[in-house]
Amino acid sequence: MEIKRVLISQPEPTGASPYADLTAKWGLTIDFRPFFRVEGVSVRDFVSQRVAILDYTAIVFTSRLAIDSFFHICEQTRVTVPETMKYFCQSEAIAVYLQKYIVYRKRKIFFGTGTVASMVQSIGAKHKNENFLIACTDSLKPDVHKLFTKEKLKHGSAVFVRTISNDIHDLDLRNYQIAAFYSPADVKSLQEAFPEFKQEDLVFATYGPSTARSAEAAGLKVDIKAPAPNAPSIAEALSNYLEASRTKE
Repeated sequence: MEIKRVLISQPEPTGASPYADLTAKWGLTIDFRPFFRVEGVSVRDFVSQRVAILDYTAIVFTSRLAIDSFFHICEQTRVTVPETMKYFCQSEAIAVYLQKYIVYRKRKIFFGTGTVASMVQSIGAKHKNENFLIACTDSLKPDVHKLFTKEKLKHGSAVFVRTISNDIHDLDLRNYQIAAFYSPADVKSLQEAFPEFKQEDLVFATYGPSTARSAEAAGLKVDIKAPAPNAPSIAEALSNYLEASRTKE
């Protein structure tokens, strides 16, 4: 099968993009189309979860949007976060973003290297007795909760960010030979828009194990997976796949 057109379920990158190299090398047409969007929850939705923020001594953030939503909820519900509160973030970039709302002090802000597992490692023995509130995205809640439970960390969780499927009914997936998904929410959006979808010859690429699991649970065959030792990104995984396909010809 000749690969001519690829669908990426992400916003089109601004500035330099690894996909530009794919286009130049392979003569591909690459279309970018986000399958979902994320939004902070409403005050009403948060209150319905019956979570008392001040019962916790540490907050866990997996995204900057979760930070925005958390402090918005605090403001709207008149919760004053104490200066003793500790913050654990998935990455340094997310941790630095806290400066928008609080004075950045290393003694109370900690971060991982980009994964939930690395963030849990940053807790270590020193902070294991904190009571953690995981300010999570609805699609990430099970994975984060599972890790905290495994490490026997006292915690609760509240959804501060929701994923909402975009309207993709106008997409004709028959125009593509490869479609790349980055989140389980992409799979959910596909199922909602095309409940009778049949994969046929369409090749799926996925980023991250949870995305691959979601795709396979939906009955999709995933031929390209990233990250991998030889393909830390979707762009590199696609390049490897195209190279292998050409070798077979």
